[in-house]
Amino acid sequence: MAHKFLIKKNKSGEFVAYFVYNSETIFWTEGYASKASAKNAIESIKKNGPAAEIDDQSDD
Repeated sequence: MAHKFLIKKNKSGEFVAYFVYNSETIFWTEGYASKASAKNAIESIKKNGPAAEIDDQSDD
């Protein structure tokens, strides 16, 4: 699969969810105290992301 979510601990010991596509990190969440919170963030992104609008503030 070319895309996936990863959960890793950062240097502060917090859990961070990363979205990776073709081995490149596209975005990541804030750090969470628990792994369950990071998993909840992933579920929220999967649920709410497809309906997100595009706000293009470029000059083009």
